[in-house]
Amino acid sequence: MTINEKQDEIIEEFDLFDDQLDKTQYIIDLGKKLPPLPEHLHVDANLIPGCQSKVWLNSELKADAVHFEADAEPTAQISRGLVSLLIRVLSDQKPDEVANANLYFIDRIGLSNLVTSRRAGGMASMIQRMKSFAKENAL
Repeated sequence: MTINEKQDEIIEEFDLFDDQLDKTQYIIDLGKKLPPLPEHLHVDANLIPGCQSKVWLNSELKADAVHFEADAEPTAQISRGLVSLLIRVLSDQKPDEVANANLYFIDRIGLSNLVTSRRAGGMASMIQRMKSFAKENAL
């Protein structure tokens, strides 16, 4: 699936919820499903600055696509859910597509109404790290 197809799929999923509490719970549920990052990747170089809690993001180039995996503190289920959405959209895509992606799903699902300004800042830092890595590896 393309980045836009993945975004459209997420928008459809969030459209099933009428209330913000249900959307928040869905984000938490996504966070619970995020596979753990191997402990040896929980290093300072992978920490995302500006996050409300500790979030580690590992980036790799695999077969001409960027691959992302992440983790957060066990109590940071919302942060885990947010990073899982970004991974779902951007991971395993071509670097130039990630670098130039318009992440419209964030506004369309009303994420700014669901998270605190600190979490929104952390999410912006996650996006910046992912796009920077993609730009560095674009062909």
